[in-house]
Amino acid sequence: MRTHSFSNPWRRGLLLPVAALALSGCLDKQAPKGSVELGQGGSVVTGSAGPLGAQGAHASLTTCDKPVATLALAENPDGYTVSSQYRLPASPVPLIKLMAQQSGCFRVMDRAGGLRGTIQENELKEAGIVRADSTVSKGKGLEAQYTIVPSLTFSEQDAGRGIAGIASSIPVLRDLGALIGLIEQIKLKEAQVALLLTDNETTEQLAAATGSARSTDMGLGGLIASKLGGAGGIGWSNTNEGKVIAAAFLNAHNQLVTQVRQLQPKPLPPAAPTRQGTISP
Repeated sequence: MRTHSFSNPWRRGLLLPVAALALSGCLDKQAPKGSVELGQGGSVVTGSAGPLGAQGAHASLTTCDKPVATLALAENPDGYTVSSQYRLPASPVPLIKLMAQQSGCFRVMDRAGGLRGTIQENELKEAGIVRADSTVSKGKGLEAQYTIVPSLTFSEQDAGRGIAGIASSIPVLRDLGALIGLIEQIKLKEAQVALLLTDNETTEQLAAATGSARSTDMGLGGLIASKLGGAGGIGWSNTNEGKVIAAAFLNAHNQLVTQVRQLQPKPLPPAAPTRQGTISP
């Protein structure tokens, strides 16, 4: 009788996706139907930032002891290389803003919807619609001393067919037609991102960092196995593509913060008051 050994690491690796699919099926059977688990699922960018500091941030997030500057996030003028078929948010900037504030390295200034809201309130005041002694008035805005511009490229490779072809050449696997069908659905997803940090006073680019993440998407049930896993991410946690992109930005953020730690802190405006006094750095 002819036997087939699976001591070879490559052959063991071939079976890992299949085992993962089986595990996914078991988990689906155990999950209560119709239940909602608050704070569960999501991406590696999770939690909150504010007066209490970073809450629920991913364990791998790199941080600073105190902020080095005020910061604005700018959209990449060239856009982001992601197909519209993935139905992801139009911009990764909200994702990066959360990480930047959680890191404690920056005080984040809003230059998007929040800024437009401030301008609108001033216009309403000037038009006599809101009270004259409104707390929103000209000259109170804080400058952004640094700006971060992100870039993003996402790709997907249909790797399952090649793996299925190899599996079909192994006699012990060739007879499992359903198994080959599952393997054919495997896709490799990869995100490459970059973060560029510029000093708004001098226009000098002070730091730059790249980040990447790769995942194996099993197809059925949306099971994903990625290099950076974990549990919300402002619209980036609903799909496997979004989770890979979030992981890549976390990777780039951590590398950027390593550089930022070496910068001399800029003079900062007074912190916002809280019930305990002021927001801690």
